[in-house]
Amino acid sequence: MTGYFTFLAYMAEPAGPWDSETVAHSNFAAGLVLVLTAITALLTCLFIKAGWIRRLRYAIPATLATAALARLTLFAPEL
Repeated sequence: MTGYFTFLAYMAEPAGPWDSETVAHSNFAAGLVLVLTAITALLTCLFIKAGWIRRLRYAIPATLATAALARLTLFAPEL
């Protein structure tokens, strides 16, 4: 689900200088990705402490959070 919202954030490009709604939707999707990755990271931490999964699983939420932050800052859609 988080990957899908990341995909939506990157695929949203404004049609022109009047299309501020698309920019808002892209920012909302990227923000939602950050919230979901925080929840995923907390659950991952819990499962690692329980010994059910390996530490390599931290890479998934970290990668998605980095992609969302990049979309909000470096690759933000411009009007």
